[in-house]
Amino acid sequence: MIRWRKGVVARVRREWPGAVELDVTTEEGGARALAYPALVGRPEPGDTVLLNTTALAMGLGTGGYAMVVALPDRLPQDPSGPGHLVKARYTPLQATVLGVDEQDSPFHEVLRDADSLDGMPVIVADLHSALPAILCGLYGPHPPLPSPSGDAREADGEPSPGEAGGGGAHGAGAGGTVRPPRVVYVMLDGGALPAWFSMSCARLREAGWLAGTVTVGQAFGGDMEAVTLHTGLLAARHVMGADVAVVTQGPGNLGTGTRWGFSGVSAGEAVNAAAVLAGRPVAALRVSEGDRRERHIGVSHHSLTAYGRVALARAQVAVPELPGGFGERVARQAEPLSARHELVRVPVDGLREALAGCPVRLSTMGRGLDEDLPYFLASAAAGRHAASLLTGEGTGSGAL
Repeated sequence: MIRWRKGVVARVRREWPGAVELDVTTEEGGARALAYPALVGRPEPGDTVLLNTTALAMGLGTGGYAMVVALPDRLPQDPSGPGHLVKARYTPLQATVLGVDEQDSPFHEVLRDADSLDGMPVIVADLHSALPAILCGLYGPHPPLPSPSGDAREADGEPSPGEAGGGGAHGAGAGGTVRPPRVVYVMLDGGALPAWFSMSCARLREAGWLAGTVTVGQAFGGDMEAVTLHTGLLAARHVMGADVAVVTQGPGNLGTGTRWGFSGVSAGEAVNAAAVLAGRPVAALRVSEGDRRERHIGVSHHSLTAYGRVALARAQVAVPELPGGFGERVARQAEPLSARHELVRVPVDGLREALAGCPVRLSTMGRGLDEDLPYFLASAAAGRHAASLLTGEGTGSGAL
């Protein structure tokens, strides 16, 4: 089940908030390794490291690292401070964190009776790689909309800080300008458990595109920790002041090629959670033209199952208006979802340019923007539609 190795740190390759990438030397040669300093301490060149090389040996694309389990000759100091939530429970690396919803939290009183998202849009997607693309659509550019003035709203730049303890208010600021929405990422535990694994999250935070991350369930390492998706969404709204929440699993995706055996079923459960808390669920379709697996060409069976079978509550499903026969195929495949949801056609003009300006590298299953443009356009379309909900303008060209 676990491949254990002992190694020596040769050099630190690079680091980002929460993670350090290393070159290590083992009896079998050199390898790339990853350490989370909050768990194991910060490795330095010359340190002996205990490694779990399972993912490396399996050649996993997302998780192809040797994971540092411990620095046996230089253990970190015992943690101090509050926190009673245990995540990665009953594994050798279980960690204690302070939950935003637990009794010792300064926000416990805020969340104790919290029960509504106040209509906040909650964008739900299958894969973690959809996150930056969704934000590209959310922040703009936005297409011209029918109105007396004919003006198009643009929402580019850094979100302004919201106040903890209350939902953010997206709208006109000083001088009548529209401030960009404040976005919080709520990370499910279907993929990577540590949020620190995501370099995209760190870079999006640095760029001002994310106000923060809430890790829920067994996931950990976010700016805030929550026991469930429900309290994670409520914390995003009432503690972090979110105007919009984006919900996806962490990096990595588990699929078996069966109808139900994939971690993305959680997307349907997220729709239910957003709806029961009086949010406005917006479902992003997983669309691909470049995947070699037929079950993912056009609208992936993951989306059709998660939204068509698992999601019992009604959502607005963003259907991108893609050109040509492929666009017709996507619309046709999405049509059965109309039995349960509202399908909203979203124009994609200008989104290719917005995606090209993303502050992080866009990649899904090893394919970049040019290798699978429809995937990123579909995710960005969901962001564009959510932006329209904040202003009441509406981007869609009508229900399908």
